[in-house]
Amino acid sequence: MARIGKYSFDLISKPRIVSSASFVGEKEGAGPLGTAFDVSIKDDTLGLESWEKAESRMFESAVRLALFKLGLETDDLGCLIGGDLLNQIISAGFAARELKAPFIGLYSACSTITESMMIAGMMIEGGFTELAACAASSHFSSVERQYRYPLEMGTQSTPTAQRTVTGAGCVLLQGRDAKLPPKGRLFSNVAITGGTIGIVEDYGITDTSNMGAAMAPAAAKTIARHFEDTGRTPKDFDLILTGDLGRFGTEMLHELMAKEGFNIEAVHEDCGKLIFGYDPAVVCGGSGAGCAPSVFASHILPLIEAGEYKRVLFLATGALLSPLSSLQGESIPAIAHAVVVEHI
Repeated sequence: MARIGKYSFDLISKPRIVSSASFVGEKEGAGPLGTAFDVSIKDDTLGLESWEKAESRMFESAVRLALFKLGLETDDLGCLIGGDLLNQIISAGFAARELKAPFIGLYSACSTITESMMIAGMMIEGGFTELAACAASSHFSSVERQYRYPLEMGTQSTPTAQRTVTGAGCVLLQGRDAKLPPKGRLFSNVAITGGTIGIVEDYGITDTSNMGAAMAPAAAKTIARHFEDTGRTPKDFDLILTGDLGRFGTEMLHELMAKEGFNIEAVHEDCGKLIFGYDPAVVCGGSGAGCAPSVFASHILPLIEAGEYKRVLFLATGALLSPLSSLQGESIPAIAHAVVVEHI
């Protein structure tokens, strides 16, 4: 691994993305990407006692399915890296209890998936593991209950609000020269070649219904730092993919990037916009820790494998608040971690 500038790094061995899986809710499955997802559930409790248990099951199932596609079992995993939005990352923790793989639990809010991919790439590069699963999840009903209001209250959405995605996504990373799985690799031409570590940014946003505005500054700073460290420009990427800024956050990101001296509009897309399309019922789009991984695992990775995208800068964005910090009047700090994913 080579450090590039202050914030970025190259992965010399180019760890491969070899499989992925996605589970989403009924509304997500009815959206424009519906046919790309592996599983679209009809019952958001999955027949279990709570939404929280259902989310944990989705997390676990995404990991198991990504392994199953390669003919592998959980015993083959060198490391499971991931998290979610619930208190003490219980969805990931309880899923790890069932998966019984070495587990590194992360909380980076909605940026968890790119943080986990970055760490997995570094671990493979350093020889600490040959196969790592990166996963993250969220659930509309469990998140609403924790961060906002009980669904029974029927509160109205504000013009800047986003809908938390019910979804889970998993990406499997393997060393370039590692032994092929029994069924071969689902993806043979996709590698993580580097990334940029984010810094917490805070523009003083306190409105928990305006996550796009809270997270856009972190995304802008990470992209600008990646360009500064590597000497790249927007023209060096076929796609710059953010996690869940939604429509309002996307507009703000474009304005902030223009102030940094870069126009990214021609190559930028946002998972929060893609997953629901222009559905007025979700106002500004999707959000949640399951938003970016489910879109990336199901829709973006096949396009990279096919060579339609040669180089992608993928940065999920996370708002680092809690219900307690909001009640105390704290602002919403945010972070964005970026990974470079290339067709090899």
